[in-house]
Amino acid sequence: MPLKKKPFDFSGFIMKSTLLIIAVLTIYTLMSMDSKNVSFVEGVQKTVSNFGSMFGESHFKHLTFINAAYSALITVGLGVITTLIGAVIALGTGLLAARNITGGTVSQAVKAIMAVIRAVPTILWVLIFAVSSGLGSVAAVIGMTFHTVSYLTKAYAESFEELDPGMLEALKGTGASRLQIVFQAVLPSSLTYILSWTFLRLEINFSNALAMGAAAGAGGIGYDMYMASSLYFDIREMGTLTYFILFFAISVELVSTKLKKYLKIGDMKFKQI
Repeated sequence: MPLKKKPFDFSGFIMKSTLLIIAVLTIYTLMSMDSKNVSFVEGVQKTVSNFGSMFGESHFKHLTFINAAYSALITVGLGVITTLIGAVIALGTGLLAARNITGGTVSQAVKAIMAVIRAVPTILWVLIFAVSSGLGSVAAVIGMTFHTVSYLTKAYAESFEELDPGMLEALKGTGASRLQIVFQAVLPSSLTYILSWTFLRLEINFSNALAMGAAAGAGGIGYDMYMASSLYFDIREMGTLTYFILFFAISVELVSTKLKKYLKIGDMKFKQI
């Protein structure tokens, strides 16, 4: 019995070709890189020594504890503001993007627009708005909010589309309006998912706010780290600022976990009633 020839897998061919090209370019880059006559072992030793100085001998020299805490709060505030504004707008656009709520034409149009916005990196949006408003916190807030809306719209829409279609049909059968369905069924049922995606975006915006502090002049602890690393070259102060960043990042994660746990408990009580 003759063996059947397998059909040509174009996507698999593209994937393997891409990985091969990346591997070849990586090997070529490593071989042609100018190491300044520094051996690999010596480089590793110096890196470990720098990390030891950064995190084991941290100190304040150009900043005080109060200044560092204030800068960290500015960065957190930048992340919170952009997340809140983006989440409020994304609730509306997410409902429009959900197929089971608005239909196919509107949903596809909104998703296409958001995909185009999401394809542009956050830093580029910030620089685009910096042309009109200048470098600073205003451009950072607008640019980060722009990308946040596109990101959360996709996340919220997917959460809304996972709802039980039978529940929506039952509400429509009772004569409920579209607004009643949204506020009495869609949003309450998706609240845990909305909160999870919102806090995930908050963590991303906190990281973006660090970069915007240096790249767009938005201030905050990101700008302080840029000054410590490039102007003062004080790796010990960089370690101190890194501890501040870790503290606030962990705090955001703990708060999000507590809120999600609280909402799940409330949802269970509601179902029991």
